[in-house]
Amino acid sequence: MSTQYHFAFWNLENLFDIEGSPRREEKVARVIGSDIKGWTQALLDKKISQLSSIIRQMNSSRGPDLLGISEAENRFVVDLLAQSLAPLGRNYQVIHHDSPDRRGIDIAFIYDGNLLEVPEPLADNVFSHFVLRRTATRDILQVTFKTKAHQRELIVMGNHWPSRSGGEAESDAYRAMAGETLAYFHERVLEVKGDAAAVIAMGDFNDEPFNTSIVDYALGLRAADLVVKGRNPYFLNLMWALMGKGLGTFYFNGPNLLDQFLVNKNWLKSDSVFKIKPDSVAIVKFPAMMDKKGQPIPFGGMGKPVNQKGFSDHFPVEVIVTEAD
Repeated sequence: MSTQYHFAFWNLENLFDIEGSPRREEKVARVIGSDIKGWTQALLDKKISQLSSIIRQMNSSRGPDLLGISEAENRFVVDLLAQSLAPLGRNYQVIHHDSPDRRGIDIAFIYDGNLLEVPEPLADNVFSHFVLRRTATRDILQVTFKTKAHQRELIVMGNHWPSRSGGEAESDAYRAMAGETLAYFHERVLEVKGDAAAVIAMGDFNDEPFNTSIVDYALGLRAADLVVKGRNPYFLNLMWALMGKGLGTFYFNGPNLLDQFLVNKNWLKSDSVFKIKPDSVAIVKFPAMMDKKGQPIPFGGMGKPVNQKGFSDHFPVEVIVTEAD
């Protein structure tokens, strides 16, 4: 027997606090400028409601056990989203860190405190890793979780890499930096926690599994045996199972598989305590989320037309994790 967990990740597409919010830093307000104009409490509430309606359907309508999110402006909007999940009857908790991103968007985790905990002191178990470049950028949020069932640790690294705006080739170097940063801190985790530490990276990488930033810099590979036997701190990219099927989590000139899960060797060995349930990696696509072409329906905002029947310009991704008894 084993204990089973449902992990998910979703880029929420501009989950911003309201226009004129006292919680917004002045420098962020200057950067986003008029884009926030007209973003009222009513629109924020509707956006939260739309997102919540999907999250509550995940995991056979039980909600995820751990949800990583990106494009949330601050702790206030993350708390609103967590509170909107109250009908599920879960003990949802939040881990959030303000990143130095110039637009103020962050990564956060919403998790069931009855299943997982973040040990105290938080300063020893929650880390924000800055991706170095000339302008402020989003960080990589690393959290050590401990299972309530067996008090075992697993390290989760949430990612939202620099976008392809301005051109994919022109922005390649920034995502290479993000990949190198992820690989560096993965290696540090193994040094500090021990070579048996189970690490899972999730997020919107703004590149596909075959791109250089993931393969050569983050060391995310396609072959499990190379990850297990390799001398470098490799990851297995779980999304290769979905490649070649015309699937995408984001659509621009066709499907793009930008939202991904990567696991290190300590999920792949025969004696691994944590494992990935075979064939459980999936893109979450409920009918209401999709247009007639099967693509995600954006909610919009931040300078784009608002569609109150929309959700996000990304689909969520999910995977089932098991823990040996």
